[in-house]
Amino acid sequence: MSTSATNDARVTASISLPIEGMACASCVGRVEAALAKIEGVSSVSVNLATERADVSLAGPVDRMALVQAIEKSGYEVPASTVELAVEGMTCASCSGRVEKALNALPGVTEATVNLATERATVRGVADSEELISAIEKIGYDARPVDNNAQADEEAAEKKDAERARLKRDPILAAVLALPVFVLEMGSHIIPGMHAWVASTIGIQQSWYLQFILTLLVLAVPGRRFYEKGIPALLRLAPDMNSLVVVGTAAAFGFSVIATFAPSLLPANTVNVYYEAAAVIVTLILLGRFLEARAKGRTSEAIKRLVGLQAREAHVLRNGRIIDIPVNDVVLGDIVTVRPGESVPVDGEVTEGRSFVDESMITGEPIPVEKSVGSTVVGGTINQKGALTLSATAVGGKTMLAQIIRMVEQAQGSKLPIQSVVSKITLWFVPAVMLAALLTFVAWLTFGPAPALSFALVNAVAVLIIACPCAMGLATPTSIMVGTGRGAEMGVLFRKGEALQLLKDTRLVALDKTGTLTKGRPVLTDLDIAEGAERNAVLAKVAAVESHSEHPIARAIVESAQESGITLPTITDFDSVTGMGVRATMEGVRVEVGADRFMGELGLNIEEFAATAERLGSEGKSPLYAAIDGRLAAILAVADPIKPSTPAAIAALHRFGLKVAMITGDNARTAHAIAQQLGIDEVVAEVLPEGKVEAVRRLKSSHHQVAYVGDGINDAPALAEADVGLAIGTGTDVAVESADVVLMSGNLQGVPNAIALSRATIGNIHQNLFWAFGYNTALIPVAAGVLYPAYGVLLSPIFAAGAMALSSVFVLGNALRLRRFQPPLAADSAH
Repeated sequence: MSTSATNDARVTASISLPIEGMACASCVGRVEAALAKIEGVSSVSVNLATERADVSLAGPVDRMALVQAIEKSGYEVPASTVELAVEGMTCASCSGRVEKALNALPGVTEATVNLATERATVRGVADSEELISAIEKIGYDARPVDNNAQADEEAAEKKDAERARLKRDPILAAVLALPVFVLEMGSHIIPGMHAWVASTIGIQQSWYLQFILTLLVLAVPGRRFYEKGIPALLRLAPDMNSLVVVGTAAAFGFSVIATFAPSLLPANTVNVYYEAAAVIVTLILLGRFLEARAKGRTSEAIKRLVGLQAREAHVLRNGRIIDIPVNDVVLGDIVTVRPGESVPVDGEVTEGRSFVDESMITGEPIPVEKSVGSTVVGGTINQKGALTLSATAVGGKTMLAQIIRMVEQAQGSKLPIQSVVSKITLWFVPAVMLAALLTFVAWLTFGPAPALSFALVNAVAVLIIACPCAMGLATPTSIMVGTGRGAEMGVLFRKGEALQLLKDTRLVALDKTGTLTKGRPVLTDLDIAEGAERNAVLAKVAAVESHSEHPIARAIVESAQESGITLPTITDFDSVTGMGVRATMEGVRVEVGADRFMGELGLNIEEFAATAERLGSEGKSPLYAAIDGRLAAILAVADPIKPSTPAAIAALHRFGLKVAMITGDNARTAHAIAQQLGIDEVVAEVLPEGKVEAVRRLKSSHHQVAYVGDGINDAPALAEADVGLAIGTGTDVAVESADVVLMSGNLQGVPNAIALSRATIGNIHQNLFWAFGYNTALIPVAAGVLYPAYGVLLSPIFAAGAMALSSVFVLGNALRLRRFQPPLAADSAH
């Protein structure tokens, strides 16, 4: 496409452009002056606060001229992402052509087109009108994607209407084509039928009837191929429709001459192929219908996620509860959720207690208890209790809306493997047409009599068998189904490329705190001396620790509170630096601290020697409690390993992967945890930048490295790794830096994500082998290479059936991913 063609200036009343880099009023003046110099600009208004330039036009002005003027002034027009719905694409060469046209436009940084979702994602500074115009020039229709319910409904209605047409057309074509097929093929297959047709209807009258019926097939249900295929041929950019047009028109045209002007044909070549034209159209329409049905099912995961969104919310306004559309809820609104209802927005519980089913978000099947202070996610299902909550995220900011966005982005993305396919398919249709022409010439020159008939039939078979529909669907349908299945399991692929890269992972590096462990200290061990009572000791120890701000102290207090223990009142609290704490309660002296503190008090800790050794081997530091001068207990506070962690590490080892732990914690604790879990490599006592360096080092020795983390300090390492996986319960910064988000908050998502990646890429390879290998292998058969040795020819009718079958096979194979079962079931953690 020429630059001049894409740069057509159009008169627009005004153009608004975002600008980055302005800091003061002089910046504003500089930008305004630069824009005002451009011919056709009548006035310019630049707003520093909104960082936008509004340009009023008096004549045609090229948008890129405005962008370049801003950039020459030293400022930037930030790239934005535009999503367009593209209609009329039928095969891989169509999507490749749209992609090529978009990438040729000035101001487009990157354009990807997905045949399965029928969407184009364009990044850059080009105007959406220019993008739509470029798509329309090459024969397709486009419109911006509106992310609102009404637009989605209209698009769905349009797709339903198209599916209804696709259901009706093959039925009509079959009804019209059946008599043609019976009259012509029956005469060749059924003994005596040719004589019966000749004596009853008459051969010539039979041909007239076939002509009328085939003309109706081509003109009514088959018209769609001609409407798209002929303009594509005239633009010298043939697509799948063009192959059908050339093939059916050749068969029909030859038959028309044989019927009405047989003298124009060489002797022995007068024959009709109406049945080929009619049946080819019928079979390809049937394939299109089955394809549309299957394509509808590939996006069911998204539909289910959208279906989780509540339509209405019960909101407290002016002292009473009213029902309003969920889109009208604002931040801070007080929302009530009744038993059995879907939670309408993200919020924090202010009143009530209930269990909430979060399986659709996290993949965890067991309902989670919610009480005052708990957070709830929109789209989850409240169980038996009533809840009142304060809205903390509404509309597109809710977690469910973000999940839907992530899944759509992943489904629309292009894997590295797909770029190769796109390049091949762009040239595939012209190559097929050339192969058909060579087949025709070869049979006409060297074929047996009637050479013209053989040449025509084999050339048509080549054209039909090679339609690259299946190639265009092979990768995107698997991505759609795979990422959708991942979302149902609580594994969100934020970037489609992660699907391919994760399969090749050789080592999984894990952060410790919050990833392998729960991320907060808890009382893990409490052994009582002989004659002491557990709850009484814990009450006294917790009472003393309640006056300390140390995280270890808080963990002991929380443990006592969870056990329902009432803490006694204390007096004379004292913190002994480097030793521990002491206090008096009800006349009893209580001391809690390390072994050296007990030594200072003259107490022998030998009776707990075995427990202390065990705790040390687990990387825990033991504490001792003395009550009234007697040793009462040994206890340990640690960040415990998540229950799901050992099974996840074992699963990674079963996959043949190495596992490393990267942590800022001390080496002794890190090695103790690594020994417990069977972790292969340990990098301890590192700062955040040290984590990045560790990931780089691991990449150099193990090539493909995946990193799993949850904290702000993990964000650089997540970005550095080949694939970054964020624990979804972690910080927003970590989630934003990751390629994959594990919503469940446990490590089981890691082997599940790797298994899904392997299954999806394996599925893509199967699809590509079937689509590409099958098409390529059958072209020589269609051309007639088996005829000299075996007398075998591929009828155009069988070619049409085989071509339709290849698309249906690819879609059916991709849909198998919907039944993918993760190696670790979500509830095994419980």
